Amino acid sequence: MKPAPFTYHRAGSLAEAAEMAATLDNARLLSGGQSLMAMMNLRYVAVDHLIDLNPVAEIAGITIDGGRVTLGAMTRQRTVLEDAALAACCPILREALGFVGHVQTRNRGTVGGSLAHLDPAAELPGMAALLGAEITLTSQNGTRRVAMADYPLGYMTPDINGGEILTSLSFDAWPSGHGWDFREFAQRHGDFAMAGVGSLITLDANGCIDRAAVVLIGIDDGPVRPTDVEAMMIGEAPSDALFRAAGALIAERPMAGDALVTETYRQHLAGVLLRRSLANACVRASEPAHV
Repeated sequence: MKPAPFTYHRAGSLAEAAEMAATLDNARLLSGGQSLMAMMNLRYVAVDHLIDLNPVAEIAGITIDGGRVTLGAMTRQRTVLEDAALAACCPILREALGFVGHVQTRNRGTVGGSLAHLDPAAELPGMAALLGAEITLTSQNGTRRVAMADYPLGYMTPDINGGEILTSLSFDAWPSGHGWDFREFAQRHGDFAMAGVGSLITLDANGCIDRAAVVLIGIDDGPVRPTDVEAMMIGEAPSDALFRAAGALIAERPMAGDALVTETYRQHLAGVLLRRSLANACVRASEPAHV
């Protein structure tokens, strides 16, 4: 398959890309291209203009300033996976990135591309939701920031207006010594997950949970933060009974069935993954300071 005819534009700077995005009709932005090019080749997407962001170095890179982490939109997924400083302050990102596609796709895939594509089972949007991240969008009219909680407007529909370019993702790192876990289940490694779970936990001096964040991917139109599960963790001592109750609560949520699995299977899977994820995050939080 070949894409429909289009005009290729190579942006040399963010300002130039913003001008193109604002003035060219039926234009799309190209970052890693791991999803967009396949969709164009299959003619699910047909554009008149393709604006290549790859030369725009000013929106690539990782910055850790105090406890604030910023990932430039054109940062490659492999860079996020291999950055030692980022892994030290936010180890769940390295764990989650290990499930993203394959080495070849991570070499090209970008943070911004995944967030703009917003596949419901994608790991990076899930991490953004888990970390309470903020997304920065830039256009000729200036900069707009959107909380990840408000960013998904529907199935694969991000809150990006015409002419806007996703330029970065930023979030506050969790405190040193927190526990983390990410796991998912797919038919083959690298496939989109049937369901996935990420957990972050901190324990107080008595060993009880004093902060918890959970995200599920692949079960709805976007990442899901189950606030009821997070709330039931607070003040409780980690236990198998607590994790089983959390898993049972998740398994009661309505979820979509599809060609691969029924709703019942996905509910059971999500409950099991959540139980195991919370248990491992609490074990890691109880270990001597690891970061």
